[in-house]
Parts: sequence; C-alpha cells; structure tokens
Amino acid sequence: MTALDQVLSRIDADLDNSLERLFAFLRIPSISTDPAHAGDCRAAAAHLAADLRSLGIEATLSETAGHPVVLGHSGGGDKGRVLFYGHYDVQPVDPLDLWATPPFEPRIATLPDGRKAIVARGACDDKGQVMTFVEACRAYVAVTGKLPLPITLLIEGEEECGSKSLPAWIEANRGSLAANLALVCDTGMWDPKTPAITTALRGLLYEEVEITAADRDLHSGLFGGPARNPIRVLTKILGGLHDDDGRITIPGFYDGITDPPAEVLAGWRSLDLTPENFLKPVGLSEPAGERGRALIEQLFSRPACDINGIWGGYTGAGSKTVIPSKAFAKVSFRLVAGQDPDTIRQAFRAYVRAKLPTDCSARFEDHTGAPAVAVPWDLPQLAAARTALTAEWGRDALLVGSGASIPIVADFKRLIGMDTLLIGFGLDDDRIHSPNEKYDLVSFHRGIRSWARILHALAE
Repeated sequence: MTALDQVLSRIDADLDNSLERLFAFLRIPSISTDPAHAGDCRAAAAHLAADLRSLGIEATLSETAGHPVVLGHSGGGDKGRVLFYGHYDVQPVDPLDLWATPPFEPRIATLPDGRKAIVARGACDDKGQVMTFVEACRAYVAVTGKLPLPITLLIEGEEECGSKSLPAWIEANRGSLAANLALVCDTGMWDPKTPAITTALRGLLYEEVEITAADRDLHSGLFGGPARNPIRVLTKILGGLHDDDGRITIPGFYDGITDPPAEVLAGWRSLDLTPENFLKPVGLSEPAGERGRALIEQLFSRPACDINGIWGGYTGAGSKTVIPSKAFAKVSFRLVAGQDPDTIRQAFRAYVRAKLPTDCSARFEDHTGAPAVAVPWDLPQLAAARTALTAEWGRDALLVGSGASIPIVADFKRLIGMDTLLIGFGLDDDRIHSPNEKYDLVSFHRGIRSWARILHALAE
C-alpha cells in the first residue's frame, strides 16, 4: 500500500471525527458584515489557527483594518510551496424564520433524493470547503508525520463583505506569501458526480454616467421639442452599445482577446448547457450574447456589457410634465483575459463623449475595476490536479470558466505574480447565501480525498 493509499484510508476511517471538527467550526457565528459579531469573527479565526497549530503548522492571527487574517506556514522550505486561500466569515442568516433548524446548530439532513448533507450557515461557503483542505493535511500528518509539500494558508475574515482589507494586507505581507501556485476552494463541481477546475474568471468594470443638458428641469409644454432631453440622449447612446449580432460596438473593445484551445471549446460544447436548462428556469428562452457563439462560450470566455440601472426626471406617483436636466445610468462590463479595465474604461468614456450632441456633457464615476484572470492552459500543475481529480471521481475533471469575478485571484497575479487553481466541491443546490445552506456529505468526504490526491500530485 502506497503512502497515498494509507492517507486515503485514514480519511475514510476518520470521517466522523472530521465532521465533528467541522461542526465545531460551524457553530461559531462569524458574520463579518455585522459589527455585533466582530468577536465571533475573531473567535473563528482563533479556533482555526489553533487547529492548524495542532498539525504542526505555525499559525497566527494577523491584524488588518477589519477582521484578522489567519496566516499559517508549514516547514520544508519554499521549493514547490503552495498557497491555500479560503475565508472563515459567513453571510447573515436572514430571514431566520425560513431556516428549518437554527443556522449555527449544524446537522446531517437527508434530502428528498436520499443524499446526505451538512446543513448550517457556512457549511459550503466557505467553512466546509476550507476544512476539506485542512482535513487532507491532517491525514497526511497522521500517516506520514509531515505534509507532502510546503504549504502556506491564508484564511481571511471579510470575503462576505468585499475583502476590503485584504489587498492592502497582501501588499504589506507579500514576502510571507511567496509560493509557486495558489489554491482556492470556493468554487464548485459541474454536477454531483463531475469535478471541475475553474481556469478563467471574468473581470469587472463598473461605471456610472451622468448626462447633463439644460441647467435646470424644464416645463415640457414650454420647451418640449426645441430642448435637448438627456434621457433621450442617454438611451440612444446606451442602445447603440450592442449591434444586431450582440457584439459590443465600442472601438477596440475586443482587442487582445483570444479563444480557448479548440479541444477546450469542444469539451464545453458537449456539456449540455442549453437555453432550455439554463435560461428557461429564469423565464427566458434565447441567448442574447454574440451571435455564432455557443451559450457556454458567452458565459465562460466572452466579455459582456450590461446596463444595471437607468434613471432621470420624474419617477414619482402621478404625472409631472418635465424635461429633466440630467439622466443617469450604471453600466457594467464583464471582461476576459486580454482586456485591461483601465483601457476599456477610457474607451467607454470616449465612446459616450463621441456620441454627445450639442448642449450635452457627460460626467463619469468609477465604481470598481478588476482584470480577468486565466490560468495558462499548459500549466503543469493544472494537468497534475486534473489527473488527481479524475482519479478520485472516476470522471474526467472539466476545465471550465466562470462568468463571475473573484478579486483575490487577480490580486495574487497582480501583486505576487502567482497563478491560481480554483478547485471546489460545492453544488448548484447548496443554497449559499440563503436559508438552509448545505454541503453534500459526499462533497465533504470526497473533497478531502481529492485534496489529498492533488497535494500528492503537486508534490510529485
């Protein structure tokens, strides 16, 4: 029996104890957005740090402008070192009356389809996911007396309120975070039997635009016709952001974008993500992105532009015959690898200004910007992790993209120059951020086994 086989057997034999350790962690109501739970957040951090120290990992609470970071280092030098990231904070539990049982009293429930699941706030997002990694480390220490490779752990306490303190903390502590690769376990499986590695995250640019025409609101009976209406100007500009094929019309918008490898695209197209199963449940029927691009491409590897809000003039009860002085809109862009948020921001603003008629001006407000992140397709660690996941689950691990953004991944690349593998075991029905959040027992158990295999593969 190999050392890895012994570690996997240990994980199986110790599952009940692993659950008890997870339950102890879940009982701490570490709600980061609520100042009343600041002490609970610190208690959760201290609890996790003590658990890591029991494995021989030097773990401390590192202070930030907000909740502390748990920073852990194992010995063994820096050759092949990996950095694991997660978070110990959780979402608020409201509305409390929709929980079947108290949210911080974890339990094992049987789902209608017979699956067993851990139910509690934080069960999946992110305490259960963090503990899959910790328990894999524990099994290695128990069997071999050491970890298979040097590991640094960064577990923050503000992910659920925007990680406000983390970029500055990383900047100040980058010397303590040097590693060959980052591992993030805050993502999910493709389905309950198919593992996945997220290899690309779309970036985000969020702009607010204000169009001004006259120097005051005007009476439409006296000025209607001759006076510029900024709502009409703004809607015409925004309506022109997409052509009839769904492509974004801002000059240079697609510069620098490359398609994924043909074999990856072929794999995506075989995944049965269809308008019927993706759009119909939300009351839609037809993809509205670029014509000629598969729905899954539109979501995983193509940029998007959306108008998130638009307002101006009179919107109260009844009527008011007014030509407003100003009109406003919020516009977001989901970006892909090859696009720079600052470049797109300037291109969007230039596009709007070029469309302005006489007597109108534009003012912009920058709300946020983060670049897209993509793992190199030929990264050796990607191939090793994929092989390890495939061995555990008996199905080829999928390489998928994500339409969302995870700013910490961009920070790792920008501040430390480090690529990230996003490997998680959550499921679409885990109800994260909702009442009765769950984490499948199989996800927890085989997640631990998966990390053991991945660590072994990375060490090799």
